[in-house]
Amino acid sequence: MLSTEESLRLTVAALMTRTGEKQAALAAGIGLSQAQVSRKQAGAAHWSLEDVDRLAAHYRLPVLDLLAGPTHAVDVLHGAVPALQGGTLAVPPVRLPSPAQGALPAPAAVPVPVGPCVLCGQPAAEEVDGFPQHLTAEECAAALPADRLPLVPEGQELPLVPADEALPLVPEDETLLPPPTAPAAPAAPAAPARQEEPAPAAPAPAPPRRTAPAYASGSLVEQITGRVQNVVAEHGGDIDAAEAALIKTAIPDVMALMKSSRVGGRYEHSEFPPTAEILHKKSQKGADEIWEGRPKWRNAEIFKAAKKGEKFDVTALDMNAAYLSALKCWLPIGQLREDTSGAHDKRKAGVHLITPADWDHTDLPNPLGNRLEPGELWVTESTLRQLLDCARQGLADTPVIHRSLVSGATEALLEKMRRALAEVRKDALAQGDDITVAYVKAMYSKFVSTIGESSANRDIRRPDWMHIIRSKAFANLWMKAHKAHRAGLQIVEISGTDELHIVGDWRKVFSEGRDLSQVKVKNEYVLGGKR
Repeated sequence: MLSTEESLRLTVAALMTRTGEKQAALAAGIGLSQAQVSRKQAGAAHWSLEDVDRLAAHYRLPVLDLLAGPTHAVDVLHGAVPALQGGTLAVPPVRLPSPAQGALPAPAAVPVPVGPCVLCGQPAAEEVDGFPQHLTAEECAAALPADRLPLVPEGQELPLVPADEALPLVPEDETLLPPPTAPAAPAAPAAPARQEEPAPAAPAPAPPRRTAPAYASGSLVEQITGRVQNVVAEHGGDIDAAEAALIKTAIPDVMALMKSSRVGGRYEHSEFPPTAEILHKKSQKGADEIWEGRPKWRNAEIFKAAKKGEKFDVTALDMNAAYLSALKCWLPIGQLREDTSGAHDKRKAGVHLITPADWDHTDLPNPLGNRLEPGELWVTESTLRQLLDCARQGLADTPVIHRSLVSGATEALLEKMRRALAEVRKDALAQGDDITVAYVKAMYSKFVSTIGESSANRDIRRPDWMHIIRSKAFANLWMKAHKAHRAGLQIVEISGTDELHIVGDWRKVFSEGRDLSQVKVKNEYVLGGKR
């Protein structure tokens, strides 16, 4: 026998199906977020008595009828049966045409949605590790509305769009503004009777162009800039003291920013899931078992030639805000669970026990970094995806996956926060606002360094996220090296999270500047030559 709450969940699902309502609309109608409604419908959270009152008011049903089961509630909704609490509502219940009247066909039996898919955001009837998700890419594509662009199959590319027709991408949960209405062209004055030639027709107005929303949420940007302004004011305009105070509070500030960026999100992530044994540090200052693929490599052939007197003009390039860029990566949403299938599921993320393939390229660093011990090792999602990409390009064989600890995943979990930090950083650099630049750097760098097993951050414990983000920064640096190598440049050295030493005209490959997509010169030196 169903419990009262289980019956209520079925009733809510039936009412949503009968009215064609989406979870987002229901959430807005009862004052909750879509993620909260999803959790309540999935059984991860409870419907409260206050929620029941709100649901009854939203569907204009008496409370007793709402709790009498899905069949009775739907019948009362479209007026097929009388309400148990007649006359208790200020507004009569919604009356929809019954199937017998021929206005609507009898509803077919359809799977009850358990929540929005973590991949496409559309209703899904299945769960993967406790998170609503379509089981195939085809199901995601079929669930998308007609006005959404279809997914691009792997291996294909989008057609090129002329620069004068291209529009910026729309951030998640935002929509393009409607095209502005073009003003009507003024009527041409009547021509004088003596005029021999007709007056030239007024040129047709140019078609209006759509405008896209800002790159990042304005409220998140204001949360960062407002904090800087308030602290500067608190310290009487003393920039040095204000900067020290901002850096001191960077950890709680960035966690508050992350929580703000998740308001209205499509799902709720786990902040303190059980930590797998391989993610525990072996000692207070020791390390766990995850290999991040930190690059540390020198081109032995170039250094050998330099010792023989050959001269190389080397430029050391610095990648801007490496960890900030790395926040865009595939992160697991919930608790990591074991998978022994040996296959990589693109819809999941976590850590993987693999045997990597041999790396035979002497002029290009190994994506795994400077690893001397052969055999199995635990790598992160970012490293595994990079190794699989190298295999697709024919650079190495596919790694063997022995075990995986994974959860349903998304690449956009930190995207809103990343965009806000990137936009504030860009504006601060343009204005010469050094205090804001330092504050933003402290926020994203301390976020990455403290979300693991750190006592400095009490709001979250996700060592898997920390390793995946750091590995993504290393993978981004390797991809920069690979891009330069394909362009014919010589890679001399690659180290840390952001340093790439190359020989050749690097400006043909990279744009110089301080933006996230640009690089800056850290040093220029001569290697080898006559002594």
